[in-house]
Amino acid sequence: MFNFFSKQNDRNGDCYVITGSDCNHIKNVLRMSIGDNILVSDEGQSHLCKIESITDDTVFAKIVEENYNDTSLPINIYLFQGLPKADKMELIIQKCVELGVAGIIPTEMEHCVVKLDDKKKASKVARWQAISESAAKQSKRNIIPEIHNVLKLNDALEKAKDLDLLIVPYENEKGMKATKETLLKIKKGMNIGILIGAEGGFSQKEIDKCIAAGAEIISLGKRILRTETAAITAVAMCMLYSETVIDND
Repeated sequence: MFNFFSKQNDRNGDCYVITGSDCNHIKNVLRMSIGDNILVSDEGQSHLCKIESITDDTVFAKIVEENYNDTSLPINIYLFQGLPKADKMELIIQKCVELGVAGIIPTEMEHCVVKLDDKKKASKVARWQAISESAAKQSKRNIIPEIHNVLKLNDALEKAKDLDLLIVPYENEKGMKATKETLLKIKKGMNIGILIGAEGGFSQKEIDKCIAAGAEIISLGKRILRTETAAITAVAMCMLYSETVIDND
């Protein structure tokens, strides 16, 4: 079943009025018909709807069941991602949105190869936000995770102070004991940050800053992971723990 996101004032009573690109997608790409079911996500809830009518520029979908499909995690995961090269950020956003992150904060670090001026940052964030929306639709998310403005590491650590826990996977951290202990600290409803280094990894100075900020330094195993692999692995680890352990408490 296909998922669409409601925009402001799209709902009229028990009916959603779908226009613009979503209308075009339903009519001309998916070639859906009257009577077909769709999901419409609105303010964190996803509703089962049936298409009642289709005009040249509008699709009318009636709500069949409210809050039909809750795909949210029992925790909120915010990924602070060191800026990678090429199109790796797009892959990271796509996969981590599918896994359930609540938001992604691109972060400039000492070993980042990519350098963006303010104009490029704005265009990149707009592009990344579109990828987040597409991935959210595909994975039937209840929300579209926000791609925040690019921050420097110091600003990212300051932002992370509002979270309940900040996790930093580090290639020089030995053993999985700290990883297990950190996972056990995660409780339902927590806001969790995951900070991932860029291709060159963290400098010792950056790790020291993370420790001073109260971050939990963990290992993701004995192997050295690429930045995109580390991001997906860390988010998946927290997602799996939250849905198998926390949800069963």
